[in-house]
Amino acid sequence: MRQKPAFTLIELLVVIAIIALLIGILLPALGSARESAKVTTCGARLQQLGVGLNLYLNDYDRTLPQVSATGFDGTPTIVGALFGGKKGLLPFLGINEFGAERRPLNSYVFEGVPLPDVTTAPPPNEGGPVFEMETFRSPMDRGAGNTGLGFLGIPSTDSMYDLIGSSYTLNDHAPDRDPNGDAYPTLIPEGTASRPGGKMPFVVTPTKTWVIGTHPIYNYDSLLDSEMRWFKGDDVKTNLLFLDSHVEMSLRVPAPLDGQDPPATTDDYTFLPSPEWLERYGVVEP
Repeated sequence: MRQKPAFTLIELLVVIAIIALLIGILLPALGSARESAKVTTCGARLQQLGVGLNLYLNDYDRTLPQVSATGFDGTPTIVGALFGGKKGLLPFLGINEFGAERRPLNSYVFEGVPLPDVTTAPPPNEGGPVFEMETFRSPMDRGAGNTGLGFLGIPSTDSMYDLIGSSYTLNDHAPDRDPNGDAYPTLIPEGTASRPGGKMPFVVTPTKTWVIGTHPIYNYDSLLDSEMRWFKGDDVKTNLLFLDSHVEMSLRVPAPLDGQDPPATTDDYTFLPSPEWLERYGVVEP
């Protein structure tokens, strides 16, 4: 009788080994491709925010989108995180009060009409569903391993978009050592006690001065390592939109030197409208 052809056990094991080897080769490549896609999407959303910001600046002469909320000392203060996005979870600085309806850049990047900010029930929803603003959600957003808010029961977060309402923030101050405030205002001036904020100062190098960025740009603010590692590896990196409307990705955010403020200027970017900006606050950068 003629035997039917079939795989031997050795041949089957060889095929399984080859398949396992191919999977081992392809999986890292697929992971890198997914990571690259996230970076590209984040850059595209920053670019979209830049288009909306230019339209906003045309309507409001050199004035960035800004919202005044009650500060920690009880006086009105501009909160850069409220420039756009959805209602967040933090119970202070207006984060869980100002939703999509009242965050000013939203109408310049969203074609529809956001749901009203209802305020008749406890947070976080306060009487209605939170209206999502996907343009302000970065696919790179991995939250923060250390929020500094353990006393509120929020020691960490998986999403800055959910916590703050946006994966992105404005360049409204340079990082400093003060845990209780922002010592060095930048593109949004302090204004007066009754009317904070105002027009941008003159910017010397728009090609190097960032205006909107992912939250890791402030990772070392107040000398707190917020552990916002949105890219692979131990380095803190950020994606930035600059005032001349170009976007740069994967820029390293250096840690501060002992006893010094986090650097406001690097080879890649600056928080400052002009090189001597911090001198008005009695600071000379090294």
